[in-house]
Amino acid sequence: MTAISASMVKELREKTGAGMMDCKKALAESKGSMDEAIEFLRKAGLKDIGKRAGKVAAEGTIGTYSHHGDQVAVLVELNCETDFVARGDEFKNAARNIAMHVAAMSPVYLTEEEVPVEVIEKEKEILLEQLDPKQKAMADKIIPGRLKKFYDENCLMNQIFVRDEAGKQTIKDLVEELSVKSGEKIVIRRFERFQVGEGIEVKQENFADEVAAIVGGN
Repeated sequence: MTAISASMVKELREKTGAGMMDCKKALAESKGSMDEAIEFLRKAGLKDIGKRAGKVAAEGTIGTYSHHGDQVAVLVELNCETDFVARGDEFKNAARNIAMHVAAMSPVYLTEEEVPVEVIEKEKEILLEQLDPKQKAMADKIIPGRLKKFYDENCLMNQIFVRDEAGKQTIKDLVEELSVKSGEKIVIRRFERFQVGEGIEVKQENFADEVAAIVGGN
């Protein structure tokens, strides 16, 4: 049996924020493997968080981030259950990190469920056109995988956190870990990304069309 030292328990506690007894149990179950112990605690924590799915997360903070000489700015509403958690530095830092991620990665939707049906159908059409004749015979197997790539690139919760050096942690993982540490339901309610000059050309064209229509009508 692997001996669990106090230093190992301390290290795991510092990494996860879990209680000492929980850390000791996780290390024992994982035979001293720090990575497996972290995963053990995460799964246990998510199981508890799952029970809070029906809770109302009405407290929170607005994470803000601006970049490139204030040419890009982002607002993110991150919600939790209590004001105590909302006022914590870790919670506020998470909101700001998510805002920074949005500035860098420009997600279009929050979750897969928010992608309009017409957008999905259009994407399927495009993907189908890209297949060669042999692939089209297996379209029902190929399209779902490529559609997943579309979700991973365009949905915030699916995107890999831009500051994760390992390239594995998604924004969903980030939120879940924060939920486990705080013991509360944590959700990203909404986000908005602003970029100076974005869409001006389109607006000008639309405006010109509107003027032409009015003048032509007279």
